[in-house]
Formats: sequence, C-alpha cells, structure tokens
Amino acid sequence: MKMVWIYITNPSEAVANKVAVHLIKKRLGVCVNIFPIESVYRWGGKITKEKEWVAIVKTLSSKRNIIEKELSKIHPYTIPCIAAIDVSINKKYGKWAEREIK
Repeated sequence: MKMVWIYITNPSEAVANKVAVHLIKKRLGVCVNIFPIESVYRWGGKITKEKEWVAIVKTLSSKRNIIEKELSKIHPYTIPCIAAIDVSINKKYGKWAEREIK
C-alpha cells in the first residue's frame, strides 16, 4: 500500500477546514493537518506576500487524481497548489488508513 500526503494551500483557515471536511466526508483522506503559513510568489507580474493555510491530506496514492477533481469543484484559487508527497508509513497506521478510505 502506497500513501501520499497531499499538500494544498488555501486562502483562509475556513477554506482549509472546508477542504478537510469535504475530503474526509467522502472518505478520500484519513486525516488532514491544517496550519498557517506565509507565502511569497509572483502573481500578475508582482511579487506577493500572503498569509495562507496549508491542508495536508493523508491518503492512499490511488486517491490522488480523485482528490484533484474534488478540489477543482470547491477550491477558490484559480490555480491551487496541489502537491503529492510520497511517504513511508508504519504498518498499523497504513492498515487503519486502508480501512477508513474507500
């Protein structure tokens, strides 16, 4: 079983929580960690510094494409950052995740 953490930037804590609850309700993730960050990037030809919130979805790698499709329906960013990071997980956690994620 292969797991990934899907890293998603969000404009607010409320949006990060909405994303988390949506994915957990659909059983696409087993857990979502949410925390504040500061991002610096170029947008519209200008350097921008913004406060954002990251949601890290712990899920099976087989759910990555489905999660991207779900986010395209609910995420407010024109181009959201959705990055999958392969992780090595302990067996007990992995078995629990498989039972929880459909």
